[in-house]
Amino acid sequence: MSVRGRERATVALKAVDEALAEILRHFEPVPAESAGLLQARGRVLAEDIIADFDVPPFRNSAMDGYAVRAGDTAGASAQTGVVLRVVGDVAAGGVAETPVPPGGAVRIMTGAPLPPGADAVVRFEETSEALPEGQRPGAGRVAILAAAVDGQNVREPGEDLRAGSVVIPRGQLLRPAEIGVLAALGRATVPVVRRPRVAILATGDELVAIDEPLAPGKIRNSNEYTAAALVEQAGGTPIPLGIARDNVADLTAKVREGLAHDVDLFLTSAGVSVGDYDIVKHVLAAEGEMHFWQVAIKPGKPLAFGRLRGPHGPVPLIGLPGNPVAAIVAFEVFARPAILKMGGRAPRPHPQVQARLQEDVTNSGRRHYMRAFVNRDPTSGEYHVTTRGSGVRVQGSGILSSLVWANAFLVVPEGVTRLAAGELVTVEMIDWPEEVF
Repeated sequence: MSVRGRERATVALKAVDEALAEILRHFEPVPAESAGLLQARGRVLAEDIIADFDVPPFRNSAMDGYAVRAGDTAGASAQTGVVLRVVGDVAAGGVAETPVPPGGAVRIMTGAPLPPGADAVVRFEETSEALPEGQRPGAGRVAILAAAVDGQNVREPGEDLRAGSVVIPRGQLLRPAEIGVLAALGRATVPVVRRPRVAILATGDELVAIDEPLAPGKIRNSNEYTAAALVEQAGGTPIPLGIARDNVADLTAKVREGLAHDVDLFLTSAGVSVGDYDIVKHVLAAEGEMHFWQVAIKPGKPLAFGRLRGPHGPVPLIGLPGNPVAAIVAFEVFARPAILKMGGRAPRPHPQVQARLQEDVTNSGRRHYMRAFVNRDPTSGEYHVTTRGSGVRVQGSGILSSLVWANAFLVVPEGVTRLAAGELVTVEMIDWPEEVF
């Protein structure tokens, strides 16, 4: 076939789930690296974190109050206080040097070590410190206004983290809570999965850089920036390569430039549709092996997958459609799970909810990811979903602004040609804006 000829052969469409399964078979988690704790939020843990000491490491007070012997407070009440002798005090960070004798108490702050002899802490609010000045016992004494029990308001060693236990498992996404646990364990650095490196290449003579003036017939290269943002959101590091023109030499040079960056995934946009000139297909096939070119999905049917010959072995390639919305849908369905898997995370779709459809919807029979808007009925708490935005062609595959309006995809299954208003349908949340709750 001529390089400038058009692809006219009928190509069987691969089912969405089959295509995704085939893609994911070619991805494994990338190697680990070390990250400073302040840079580790949002990263994926590469190894189990095992506590090497108890947290807390000693018995300490969970409240500001008085450390006491619980037996000394028997019968105490707001009407009949039990008066104890105050023999000392201990602050957080201090050392509990003074033991609590029978009939004694030590004033104690939250986090301070429990003094020897004490087995409970009575809150300030349950002592004479909560009484007016004239009703308090003399200096050096405190009235206990509620009976205590053994262990009351006391944190035991290892109550939070037990030495030798796995406290954060491998594969966990590090959130602020995990960062706090790592800090408590004294981990200044942490082993994390390296962010997958993803080359991004836009193709087409019609494209110009975003800071260039638009000549007749030209459009700006928005797909590169959208893809870069999506890669970052999925946990990868984008490596933008700019625009490859519609000639074999330029496209080949750009592909090899991207591979020289030792990338883990190569993304292209445009040039893989049946109606396109076959330069992109020719070059990709020459630089590796292609597995399939089309998937039974709407939008996003022209979706290519293969492997390029990289400097250190095969590099998976996903060829996204050129239409902006189709490119985003194809990325979310196929590229995002691959990046998640490389990054050590489960390749799950976005969270799904059941919502009440607000209008009739028709479909071609392919799996259709329709742009949708979900909100929640404030009275019933039920989710509602509509596919009708302000634009007349909100579902057009080139209407990028429709994804500014949308916060979800209504996923119409294969073989379904109609959904009726009032049905409960599955929607995949692109994000979780506050108005949904």
